[in-house]
Amino acid sequence: MGEVLLFHHALGQTPGFLEFADGLRRAGHTVHTPDLYDGRTFHTLDEGIAHAEELGFGNLIERGTRVAEDLPSDLIYAGFSLGVLPAQRLAQTRPGALGALLFYSCVPMSEFGSSWPADVPVQIHGMDADPIFMDEGDVDAARDIVASAPQAELFLYPGNQHYFADSSLPSYDPQAAALLSKRVLDFLASR
Repeated sequence: MGEVLLFHHALGQTPGFLEFADGLRRAGHTVHTPDLYDGRTFHTLDEGIAHAEELGFGNLIERGTRVAEDLPSDLIYAGFSLGVLPAQRLAQTRPGALGALLFYSCVPMSEFGSSWPADVPVQIHGMDADPIFMDEGDVDAARDIVASAPQAELFLYPGNQHYFADSSLPSYDPQAAALLSKRVLDFLASR
């Protein structure tokens, strides 16, 4: 079974985020869910992003990196939206990474190095009409990874929601979330 370091999105550790992590645990995986917000949660994306900006995106990435220092190197790094930042950085730069799961977001590989490591499989998940994922460069960054890495997959789901797999939010899409969960569990079972 896999060991996963899972980072939350800009709203913090919502009940839906924690439920997703518990689903991975029920499937037999070890899941670490560090709280980069020190217990704070937010009701809107604007509030969550404002808090992230106040903390500093670089500081959030560093917090995630420090958490990883206390864990084994052979991890699967995963993140939802804002949480993709530390997850992607660790997957691209920390030796021993076994894989990456990037939900709702993706940044250019150049942010953390020049290329995606050929031996690190990655899944990237987003909705095909999510204005954040499709219009702010995330899907382009994802396609670049898929074009350059032999073990990279991009999954696009029909819909326009950003947080579609968080069951505690109005943006939740049960069908897309179920398919995402199946693909993630298949990915983890193969590691």
